[in-house]
Amino acid sequence: MEIKAPTFPESISEGTVAVWHKRAGESVARDDLLVDIETDKVVLEVVAPANGQLMSILKDEGEIVLSEEIIAEFEAGSAVAAPAESTATQGSATEGAADVGQAGQEEVSASPAARKLADEGGVAIASIAGSGKSGRITKEDVARALNDKDSAASAAPITAPATVMDEMTPVGERVERRVPMTRLRASIARRLVEAQHNAAMLSTFNEVDMLPLMTMRRRYQEEFQARHNGTRLGIMSFFVRASVEALKRFPAVNASLDGNDIVYHGYYDVGVAVGTDRGLVVPVIRDADALSFAQIEHQINDYGTKARSSKLTIEDMTGGTFTISNGGVFGSLLST
Repeated sequence: MEIKAPTFPESISEGTVAVWHKRAGESVARDDLLVDIETDKVVLEVVAPANGQLMSILKDEGEIVLSEEIIAEFEAGSAVAAPAESTATQGSATEGAADVGQAGQEEVSASPAARKLADEGGVAIASIAGSGKSGRITKEDVARALNDKDSAASAAPITAPATVMDEMTPVGERVERRVPMTRLRASIARRLVEAQHNAAMLSTFNEVDMLPLMTMRRRYQEEFQARHNGTRLGIMSFFVRASVEALKRFPAVNASLDGNDIVYHGYYDVGVAVGTDRGLVVPVIRDADALSFAQIEHQINDYGTKARSSKLTIEDMTGGTFTISNGGVFGSLLST
């Protein structure tokens, strides 16, 4: 069977193989995660179509793939062969025990890049605590373990902090680290430049007295959390509701340009910018005017969790009519 890249939405032309979660020759079960494909907007997962074996990988990590391009070959069948009945002597049983130990070590969940770095650094992969999904060991975890090992031994070599494909380049006694941009960050940079060329840029600032709002949050926080299953009353729900009321008063701000036409939207789909390790993403709260404070806070928290675990979909991030970005959480006073 051919394993293909997912069908990309029209707004996405290509993707990059981010991480292979299985290796060539490895047995897998149906719906096991095989590989992550990173696009300009989201990370798409490709899973095993059936129980069987991943025969070969045609597109390695870091390679560009197109929509529905063949990336691997797969053979359907039994996911894991049953162990053979032992009829041998005690010596054979001892060898079998050693094999089981080796197999157990093989079951440690780690990316191929992490295994390679651990082998090169002489560190047992099973001794490293994983910070990835479901405790998966990432290349960053291995690099951190190597750094700890070097520090303890007062060793001179510096181990790369391990973004995939990092290159440490010594320059005299100083060090430079070259890290390829993720597709998401490259897309953000490109669109920010395009926006400066294609739209009239204007920044205007107004001061607001937030004391009444902060006082109300303190007064009702415990009651709010108790009533809404632990959801905290944050600042963003107030900003969303205030923006919706403003957009109702000034419909032109909720409009968009389509060629020579102005499209006035009769609904309020508010994008809320969320910062992640991969870059900034903007999931959209649909029909924000019809939601309560608790519903808005719950959606924002849910989107934040999905963004940090790369689980946002294209649908989650398209169609917004107005966007809010809260730079205050990073200590900003003003932003453009």
